[in-house]
Amino acid sequence: MRHTVVERELELQLVLSPEHSIPVAARLAYRTDDPYAVHIGFHIDSAHPVHWAFARELLVEGVFRPCGHGDVRVWPAKSEGRAVVLIGLSSPDGDALLEAPAGQVSAWLERTLVACPPGSEGGRLGLDDGLADLLTR
Repeated sequence: MRHTVVERELELQLVLSPEHSIPVAARLAYRTDDPYAVHIGFHIDSAHPVHWAFARELLVEGVFRPCGHGDVRVWPAKSEGRAVVLIGLSSPDGDALLEAPAGQVSAWLERTLVACPPGSEGGRLGLDDGLADLLTR
């Protein structure tokens, strides 16, 4: 099965306080061979990029309403009159609040939904082929 990769470079804002944020270059990535996840990589004062992966469904829902709990939370908001998506990340190393342009995130998500429509993810994992292979041995 052929796999598709959908990527987008964009600038996020790392929110340091209500009055102060800094720009952070980021790359959104979606792969149909990992159909349930979205991947975000960004540099924050480190030699190596920080990578996060979480459910695509969480980001899709978070564009419209607050969702998630624990390590990843996503919700829509307004910043200086612009629609944004806020992504809250928590790890043992610390917490981060990232602000992404809602239009750019939505356009990228739409491309991922075309590449692998909701409900078709399970067919992309090759589980049926793997099971058939095991049963024919």
